[in-house]
Amino acid sequence: MILRLLNWQGVAGIAVAFVLTIMLTVQKLETVRWKKGSEQFEKLYHQEQAAFATTVANTRAAADAARAADLANAQRVAAEQRAINQRSEDEYEARLADARARAERLRIEAGAADRSSAGAAPVPGLSAAARGIDQAAGENRLPDALLATEQAIQLDELIKWVKAQAKLDNNGASGASSVAQ
Repeated sequence: MILRLLNWQGVAGIAVAFVLTIMLTVQKLETVRWKKGSEQFEKLYHQEQAAFATTVANTRAAADAARAADLANAQRVAAEQRAINQRSEDEYEARLADARARAERLRIEAGAADRSSAGAAPVPGLSAAARGIDQAAGENRLPDALLATEQAIQLDELIKWVKAQAKLDNNGASGASSVAQ
């Protein structure tokens, strides 16, 4: 019986079966290799997706933290600016009140001096018209001096305000220590 199978058709059948077995084995090995590669690529894909999700979450968290820091900084700067404005306004008003009070005292003292000298003899050589012009000029000097003083105070306080605003750190840590005068 083996002789019957060993004819050329039997040998060809065995050869074909052998070749098919080898091809099937190679195909199985290739399938296993591709399956391992596919699993590895799938694992890498999932890792990449997880890394991307982490990056997105970190970026959003950083953006939220930056927005919160910007808001806190803006509120701090606004509070410091209000404090500078209030301090400047208070100092300005106090200096104006002091200057006006001194001007009022000078006006009262000048009026008292004019009344006390009213009974004295006039200065020889001055006509009544000339004394009137001199008195009128003296009366106008006080309001002009007060106006000039008020403007000087205003400019001085404006300069202080600008310097204080310029010292204010708008971009970061509290500048309160550098703003204090």
